[in-house]
Amino acid sequence: MKILEETADLVKDKTGKAFDHLTLEKAVIGLFFTGVKLSNGAGGLCYTPVKSIPKAVCCPSSAGRIFNPEHLNGMPVKEILHGLSSGEPVKTAVAIATLNALSAACWENGVTGDYVITKNMDAQDAVRMPVEKSVAVVGAFIPTLQALKARGGTWWVIEQEPETLTEDEMAHYIPAKDSAGIIHQADVLIITGVTLINHTLEGILATSKKGTTIAVMGPTASSLPEPLFNRGVGIVGGVRVTKPDRLLDIISTGGSGYHFLDRYAERMVLIKNE
Repeated sequence: MKILEETADLVKDKTGKAFDHLTLEKAVIGLFFTGVKLSNGAGGLCYTPVKSIPKAVCCPSSAGRIFNPEHLNGMPVKEILHGLSSGEPVKTAVAIATLNALSAACWENGVTGDYVITKNMDAQDAVRMPVEKSVAVVGAFIPTLQALKARGGTWWVIEQEPETLTEDEMAHYIPAKDSAGIIHQADVLIITGVTLINHTLEGILATSKKGTTIAVMGPTASSLPEPLFNRGVGIVGGVRVTKPDRLLDIISTGGSGYHFLDRYAERMVLIKNE
């Protein structure tokens, strides 16, 4: 099974009979993030893949690529989760935000696993990157790239939008189409959770070599981590929405992580027990 569908099954199991009655109370598809609040009060986030929306400039051709806005609020959660396997990025983003909200509700209800949850911690601080280890970064994580530039040694950044990289970072740039060999070489692999939206994470993890330290980071990766841990990931860094109503207001007006992190959503790191 794919990671997202496997996580959905896990959430359904952990939620029990209540799952069938849960609905989406409100959804916001913002410029940077998509957020939801469920009927149980739980909130969830996902990156908004604006640049991945096919023909996004044309209303008629885009209309069928999203959940019907007229019926989205109030829709049963089990229907929204069908979007996890969608090839339409906005549908997938809404479904992932919903999955993250369900996961947050599970933790709030005391669901635990073979991992440690540390709150108010940045995932970057949990990843050891000794200078003798090669590091591949999938996605331009600014704090990670700054740490690697200060560290030196062998490292690469795999990014679909190289224009986001600075001149000194471009010396380490690897196009996504040429990344398989680099990913297999890396001793440490740091991956953006956005790879869940475009369904590329499975392939990246399958390409990594045995023994690689793997971290998946970002608000998109804020769900129950067992399916990731079962595929070699050791660290998952995400967020837990603490004030969903306020957060939805912020992202509806173009707010980014700078506007809500540590105020309306807390950072969290999940580390698999050895």
